[in-house]
Amino acid sequence: MKRLFAVGFSIAVLVLFNSSCSVSLSGASTVGLKTINVEYFENNAQLVVNYLSQDFTELLKDRIRSTTSLSIVQGEANARMTGTITGYTIEPISIQATNNNVAPIAGAERLTITINVVYTNTVDKKLSFTQAFSEHQDFTGDISTQEKKLITVINKQLTDDIFNRAFANW
Repeated sequence: MKRLFAVGFSIAVLVLFNSSCSVSLSGASTVGLKTINVEYFENNAQLVVNYLSQDFTELLKDRIRSTTSLSIVQGEANARMTGTITGYTIEPISIQATNNNVAPIAGAERLTITINVVYTNTVDKKLSFTQAFSEHQDFTGDISTQEKKLITVINKQLTDDIFNRAFANW
């Protein structure tokens, strides 16, 4: 009976402690910020994918919404994020030999997306930055059947990198 009481008491203390304290594990620091203006990231790369700008911009906004308490607004805000997609390249990363004196072909290729970001924090100007972010994914086979999935993965990596640079500070 004493053992049952001790277990019950321990559980009650844990529940009470857990309900009265909160710990944020996101690592996001938005001290002093209440609003952010995330502008549309225009695609200025030589190769243009028509949905890339919209997908990237919305994913970045979603990351900020889901991880911080910042309100995303248009116009005046405590912070502003702007930028352009400056690179979209597909390059061979390995060469595959062929028979019959035919030129070698790519055995694998790399899709790389580069985005230039300007982050302005009006509350703490030393946290502002201008920086290029670049991520890639390697693939084999025809790009047209994999492009959307590759872009989704790269956009996720880029939004994580940009978010961490702007808000994680650790």
